[in-house]
Amino acid sequence: MAVSKGSSGGEDMCPYRLVLEHVTSRWGVLVLIALEERSYRFSELRREIGRVSGRNVSEKMLTQTLQTLERDGMVHRDAKPVIPPRVDYSLTGLGREAAEQVRTLATWTERRMEAVTQARSAYDETRAP
Repeated sequence: MAVSKGSSGGEDMCPYRLVLEHVTSRWGVLVLIALEERSYRFSELRREIGRVSGRNVSEKMLTQTLQTLERDGMVHRDAKPVIPPRVDYSLTGLGREAAEQVRTLATWTERRMEAVTQARSAYDETRAP
């Protein structure tokens, strides 16, 4: 794996790792899964992610996530020349592939959460004073 300059703080990072980081980040996962269903305007997407996550996502964080995923070729930004301006976000073919993989991991996590909880309890019991 080659090392290249990453856009996050200018640090050197393997390009595969960088893309994986973008796709699996907290907001990246939620954006990909939401856009898998349909396209959204910015404010709609922000509300949807807040509804699903139970947390508010800042405009800055959502903007950065969308720009990163757009740069990676996963999100399409469609700015319509109307007044007031309208911008819609959707997945590209590459983004759809990534969303399917992320959804599979999210489904597995949900299905296996009980086993993870049991493993955590067992681990914590062996470490308790």
